[in-house]
Amino acid sequence: MRPLAFVFAMVAVVLAACTNTPPVPTVSTPAAQTTTTTIATPSQIVVSLDDISGGYNPHNLADLSTVTSALAQMLLPSVFRPADDGSLKLDENLMVSAEVTSQEPFTVSYEIRPDASWSDGAPIAVEDFAYLADAMKAEPGVADAAGYRLISGIQPGAGGKRLDVTFSKPYSGWQTLFDNLLPAHLLKDAPGGWQGALTDSFPAYGGPFSIKTLDKERGEIILERNERYWEKPAAVDRIVLRSSDQPGMVAALRSGNDQFALTSTDADGLQLFSDLGRDVQLHTVARTYLAEALLRPVGVLADDQVRAGVAALLDREKLIEAGTRGGASASLRANAQVLPPSARDYQPTIPDAGSPRTPQPRKAEQLLTAAGYEREGETWTREGEPLSIVVAAPGQREPYASVAEELARQLSEAGIKVTTLNPPARELFNTQLATPVNPQPPQSEQPEAQNGTTNVDIAVVPQSISNDPASTLASNFGCPAGWDAEPGAQTTPQVPVTTTAWCDRVLQATVETVLTGEEPLAEHLPSVESALWQSQVAIPLFQLADTIAIGPTVSGVTPGPAMSGPFSSAVNWTRAPR
Repeated sequence: MRPLAFVFAMVAVVLAACTNTPPVPTVSTPAAQTTTTTIATPSQIVVSLDDISGGYNPHNLADLSTVTSALAQMLLPSVFRPADDGSLKLDENLMVSAEVTSQEPFTVSYEIRPDASWSDGAPIAVEDFAYLADAMKAEPGVADAAGYRLISGIQPGAGGKRLDVTFSKPYSGWQTLFDNLLPAHLLKDAPGGWQGALTDSFPAYGGPFSIKTLDKERGEIILERNERYWEKPAAVDRIVLRSSDQPGMVAALRSGNDQFALTSTDADGLQLFSDLGRDVQLHTVARTYLAEALLRPVGVLADDQVRAGVAALLDREKLIEAGTRGGASASLRANAQVLPPSARDYQPTIPDAGSPRTPQPRKAEQLLTAAGYEREGETWTREGEPLSIVVAAPGQREPYASVAEELARQLSEAGIKVTTLNPPARELFNTQLATPVNPQPPQSEQPEAQNGTTNVDIAVVPQSISNDPASTLASNFGCPAGWDAEPGAQTTPQVPVTTTAWCDRVLQATVETVLTGEEPLAEHLPSVESALWQSQVAIPLFQLADTIAIGPTVSGVTPGPAMSGPFSSAVNWTRAPR
């Protein structure tokens, strides 16, 4: 059969070749095609951070962190923002204008863009300004509150899109106010009030991004372009903030899975990132707060001699080493009380000799003996009771926990009984450090704070830094409202201005003078610095800093302006081909 079939086939070919009639065209049946919906892959930038857990309120000392700052800059509106040179510039994405319109009383008038709105459609308006101002004046544990406490009234106008803010005294640093506005219409009556605001997430957004998912268990926050944003839309569809350890960050940068990392490096971490070579740019990004040890003048440390004696036992260099571990913060030692190391006009003011520059055990012995203590065996006692100090840090948050552990070790070895506390950050700042301030503290011990919680003698915590140094001074070291009331006068209870629980009648006059701009801070800074060091209340250690490692697969990412950071330009970031 096969030879016969072959012959027929050959005949057909020959006949086809000999005829002028074209062959019948072959009609092919196409294969069945499956219709699929093509889903565009979003342009995405992945950022590695040490941690993404909250809270996320940028106005709470308890919530100060890299991720809180990042989210605030991408999600919340601000009246002024730092320019590249560090000066404050009106954010025209939100504002039409903001200017001083009267000197008596001192008044600043603000006009908000008519189209500026929260992601739920509610307008960004006067109530958001009033909500923030009221909270900053009344709540404990807030960062950089001094300027807000000068506000005496807010008058609305133009359907809530204009407001006149009057002040009890002139305030030259008014441009530092009303950053990171919060949605008052969603927060003012929310359960938990201000203390619960932004504990787990954001209820609405007023920036170029919005949160799609916030998964603390997975350590990931996914932000997407805010479709309700009224100004320039974000260049990328999505930004992913992902928590990782430093070896993981390095591996992800090397593979191109992550576009950049922002991390609190130690010496080993710096070396890991340096080994990535020239394709990865490394910069130091200073944060807006210092790590400090606060020797609060309450309880046993209300005695000036005891407080100075305890301070003289501390080895500040070892505290700094415990907190920085040779990382980026090690180059930002805070050797001044008011200006941070990253400030343009920063000058060290720490005394050349003695504490806190170096420990002085012999001086400590003299001071404690003068205060009525004696060394019995390995312990300092008075009337048979040991000298007992409570040292606290916010949770297990670093670098504060490590510094507190080293501080407790030093005091224990010096013969002081130490109790360490690591309460949740919000509990520490909003309750345990919110004790009343006494301008003339008693010499007797007070084992319990007046609010019924355990008294904290030494707190290792962040202290905020303002773009206005006078506000930094007043916010961290000023007296609370009503501090000058007559003894025994019935006054409305006031929250303390500072976490230090310190109020100095003599220094307060200078604090108020420089805050209102009546006299320049520079003229008084030498005497102010000297007084703060002598008080032995605050021992600044270092300014916190991150290392930013920028890979080759992203464009537009920079270390950012001073007091701002890289996320201020997130709206312009794009992916770059490798």
